[in-house]
Amino acid sequence: MRGLTHYVLVPLMFIGALNWGLIGIFGFDLVAFLFGPATLLTNIVYSLIGIAAVAWLIIILVDRPTNAR
Repeated sequence: MRGLTHYVLVPLMFIGALNWGLIGIFGFDLVAFLFGPATLLTNIVYSLIGIAAVAWLIIILVDRPTNAR
């Protein structure tokens, strides 16, 4: 599970965070710039980023360390 998190989910979430930062600060949508506005590929990238965020959240919640004494 760590490989999935570190090599797939984190980079996708980084791309999403970078994109939202650019939108918020400069009004520039990097994903739409690279793949075209409202294209199938743009929608796939947005969907993958959203799925990665949800999967990461589930992994974090399930994989929490317990304080066993």
